[in-house]
Amino acid sequence: MKNKHVIGVFDKEENLVNAINALNDHKISIEEIYTPYPVHEAIHGLGQKSRFTWVAFFLGLVGAIVVLAFLYYTSVIDWPLNFGGKPSSAFPSFIIITIVTTILIITIGSLFTFSVRAGIYPGKEAILPDERSTDDKFVMMFRQEDDSEQLRKILQENGVEEINEKEL
Repeated sequence: MKNKHVIGVFDKEENLVNAINALNDHKISIEEIYTPYPVHEAIHGLGQKSRFTWVAFFLGLVGAIVVLAFLYYTSVIDWPLNFGGKPSSAFPSFIIITIVTTILIITIGSLFTFSVRAGIYPGKEAILPDERSTDDKFVMMFRQEDDSEQLRKILQENGVEEINEKEL
């Protein structure tokens, strides 16, 4: 299903940040911002909070518990070996393996979580409102509504280079 969008293209990061602040003051919602490099003010200006750190923490906690349980099971319960009377449960020897495996679990789990949440998969066609957003332009995208005149006025006051309409 295609929707009509208003797309503002900016030349400078400062103009983009000023436009974001002005639009937030007028309670106009921004659908998406495309930049050639990370602009932290744009992320904060969208007002979207991420729970990604909590997901990574949960993955790490579960991963560490599973790895420790597996190591304990294999070396103490399933196949205990007696090395000169040393205890089977040698917990300090589990630490390095647990840390490295937990990092691997967090990395792979975070990649999978991000890919599913963002809808990214192999062969998916990229949706770019303006091809120059990967080069040197800053692009803001809005759903087209009836009050687009106020939107256009705010964008022009804040140094927009061009305003386009597209169906995406």
